Amino acid sequence: MTTLSNNAAQMLQQQIIDGRLGSGSMLPGQRALAASMGISRASLREAISMLEALGMVRSQPGKGVIVTSGKARPESELPAGPASVPAAEVFEFREVIEPAAAAMAARRMAPRDASRLWSLHAELEQAIAHGDLVGASEADLAFHLLVSEMSGNQPMQQAALQFRPHLAYSLRLPFADHTRIGETAAEHQRITLAITSGNPEAARAAMLAHLHHSADRAGLRMDGQ
Repeated sequence: MTTLSNNAAQMLQQQIIDGRLGSGSMLPGQRALAASMGISRASLREAISMLEALGMVRSQPGKGVIVTSGKARPESELPAGPASVPAAEVFEFREVIEPAAAAMAARRMAPRDASRLWSLHAELEQAIAHGDLVGASEADLAFHLLVSEMSGNQPMQQAALQFRPHLAYSLRLPFADHTRIGETAAEHQRITLAITSGNPEAARAAMLAHLHHSADRAGLRMDGQ
């Protein structure tokens, strides 16, 4: 997500948190809203897409964008992701790649990497504590990209970077259920503990469990759940 879009998402999120945009209210028209925020309509659409994945707004064709209350969504109500790839397929891809990356990261873990992982975990916890789902999802994305980097496997790192828009989208979906947003931080903590203690099998298992729980929070079911 571009900085302009991220800033716009943060501004709209704050208006929702403050109650200036209450649940059930409609956002102003995109042309007027983009002009008032000093950004392009393309950047605004990107911000709205992020908020929609986070469950804070919902686009209604022909009507506009409505503010929603955070609650679990069935798979049929999930917003479309990049290139219209179904969310279930994104999670299936992650199930193949990320547990292996976590195991490799544990085998090759360096002290500097441990500090970076714990720092991102702290950012995630702080954002969740303040109800900042935009910030939480960005910290979440940075965490998963760092695990792929720590794997030390170049094809795996490149796949994660090329897959970044899909990864970011799938990471936002579980935050829509506001009753369970703290679970992500608890799961990241278990992943971080396993990686930084140099335990590949525990890291693999912790990442796989995280993916299954995340899919469940997003309203999806994965094989083996």
